[in-house]
Amino acid sequence: MPSWWKAIVSPRMAVAFLMGFACGLPLLLTITVLQAWMQQEGVNLAVIGLMALVGLPYTLKFLWAPLLDRYVPPFLGRRRGWLLIVQILLMAAVAALGFSQPRAHPWLTALAALMVTFFSASQDIVVDAYRREDLADRELGLGSALYVNGYRLGMLLASGGGLILADHVSFRTVYLIMAACLGVGVVTTLLCREPDAPLGRPTSLKEAVIQPFVEYFTRSDLSWALLVLAFILLYKIGDSMAAAMTTPFYLQIGFSKTEIGTVVKLFGFWATVGGGLLGGVLMLRLGINRSLWVFGFLQMVSTAGFALLARLGHSLPGLAAVVAFENLSAGMGTAAYVAFMAALTHKRFTATQYALLSSLMGVPRVLASAPTGYLAQALGWEGFFLFCTLAALPGMLLLLRFAPWGGEAPAAE
Repeated sequence: MPSWWKAIVSPRMAVAFLMGFACGLPLLLTITVLQAWMQQEGVNLAVIGLMALVGLPYTLKFLWAPLLDRYVPPFLGRRRGWLLIVQILLMAAVAALGFSQPRAHPWLTALAALMVTFFSASQDIVVDAYRREDLADRELGLGSALYVNGYRLGMLLASGGGLILADHVSFRTVYLIMAACLGVGVVTTLLCREPDAPLGRPTSLKEAVIQPFVEYFTRSDLSWALLVLAFILLYKIGDSMAAAMTTPFYLQIGFSKTEIGTVVKLFGFWATVGGGLLGGVLMLRLGINRSLWVFGFLQMVSTAGFALLARLGHSLPGLAAVVAFENLSAGMGTAAYVAFMAALTHKRFTATQYALLSSLMGVPRVLASAPTGYLAQALGWEGFFLFCTLAALPGMLLLLRFAPWGGEAPAAE
């Protein structure tokens, strides 16, 4: 049996995949599914729009991550104990959201949704820390890829499966079914092992809050620390900017909604999953550094593919080829990106440092995507996608400083 296949079928990889599923499932229950429910109930559109604010815990999770590093529950250990607590509370919050009344009491619905996002973000913190501590450095790439694929599968079940179910049963029943599906995470937590903590844990809350920053910025010189943060912001910025405008682009060059839904959403989803898995396997052979170079270059080429499609116009084969290549390379790039961030964290402060880095990871998706409409209007579609391709260059050039082709990933220890 090949070594890469043994790695894929190992219990540790199964845990990474199942925990990814448990983390991805709650995300769209407070976005897509809840919006559909509120629209069906006739809730004011302004209120529906404000409900986006319940997602704030996902971007602020670093604020309470130190508590999960510092304190240990009296059962199952530091990681599994916290996982079991937040997973049970998350299941209860999803069920409570199902019993809310969006039309009669929209703010109580908002409170229930906020509880879902808070416990979901808390689960993300602990799962990210668990994965970093449970996997060897060389396994981080494959483990991160399987986690991301599990996450996407959870999102697909919640959004696609949830909306399909809502055509046949009440939204309350949908939420109760989704709460039961979260039991996968509870069972995984009970059956998996507690990772070793050879470097110990913070001995005070002050240490848990302050020392992760001190450790990171004193690990090397200040310029290195700042350049790594810049890389996290810039590595996928071109990809994020292009993705923000693909749907208007497809429609404007003549593709129907059915063609977009079939080729882009369904076909593209499985291409992304395949890219993540392929990226994880390749990282076992290439290592994280070389993978960042190879997958980053492929991401740039795939973004340029949209400029080619803009010139081709309405071409289903062209659309299928561009979408397949873009999603495949995006899946590979994301796997390397997540593995790199995991390798950066110090195992004494895993939860806090990873929560900070993953919060930073989401910044380009919001801020860099905001002006993309103006850029597309000013440059035209072909010029816009070429601009997005070039926007990836600064992130790639930063790799020369701290991730050279022949070097190892920047391990914290």
